[in-house]
Amino acid sequence: MWLKYGIDKAGTLVNIEDVNRGKTLLKCPYCNCRLTAKKGNRKEHHFAHTEETCHPVAKREFPVLPLYDNFNIHLSGKDLGQLKLLWKEYGLNSYAISYELIPSNLIKAGLLQKNVYLTPPGYEFTPFGKIPVGALEFALFNEVQEPLLLKKLLKLELAFNHALYKNAPDLPHRLTDLKLYRAQLKRILSCTLYFLEIQTNKGTLYKIGVTERSVEERVTEVKKDLLAHYQSVTIKVLKTWSHRANVELYFKHRYRDFNYLIGSLTEYYKFNTEDAVFVMRDLQEMKIKVLSPVEIDILEDKPNSILVAV
Repeated sequence: MWLKYGIDKAGTLVNIEDVNRGKTLLKCPYCNCRLTAKKGNRKEHHFAHTEETCHPVAKREFPVLPLYDNFNIHLSGKDLGQLKLLWKEYGLNSYAISYELIPSNLIKAGLLQKNVYLTPPGYEFTPFGKIPVGALEFALFNEVQEPLLLKKLLKLELAFNHALYKNAPDLPHRLTDLKLYRAQLKRILSCTLYFLEIQTNKGTLYKIGVTERSVEERVTEVKKDLLAHYQSVTIKVLKTWSHRANVELYFKHRYRDFNYLIGSLTEYYKFNTEDAVFVMRDLQEMKIKVLSPVEIDILEDKPNSILVAV
């Protein structure tokens, strides 16, 4: 897990994407030491300690959002490979899977379930199990993921309450965990997901992305980036979705086979006409995001009763 937030002089959490690479004036939210922004092309962008890494960062996992690749599914590479093989051989064709073919870990993790109505009776993929193989539609993905986002928030709040009650030595770290998670939630809720169709002199491209600013501003930037590679660029905003930044990573996972690299630009896709219609329908079937009271408070920076007490 990577450290994605530092704190500024005012004590405000600052995301790695909002700073330039290199040494910063930001400090570690756990130990208050200076941070360096690591923003290369190979590893995920993150903060590293300018000097020696502090104990909390070195020894503990950060509280991260349960996005498409992080659902606390502790599977070995072998089991994950088996899951993908089962999807290709059985799930893709809606065939029943015999129990003898399934590692028990896949059932324990809730990725497969028994269905006595299949002919012959056997196991099938759960919605949860379709996520690692990129087979779950976006509408169902949100139904699976959204409760997990708030469930993990509750878990962090309970952990902090317990540490507070016990006056545990890791109480400050529990509080930092909670603040970091709330900051991540605020970021995905405050962003707009957008899907673009781009006509160039060399053909049609598509782009998925998120922005906290206006989509129009982002489109202007996208056009500028692409004009360094194409003679002509015309961009059409196909659709936008407020508070849906949680979908971006799963889109990249689900449609990774269509990803089209343009120099260092990575969020572009090439679809044929039929595939483009399918992808657009997949996105359009997502329900409008209705914010819960907890999410509204997070967006408005209203602390809950725990943070108020602190």
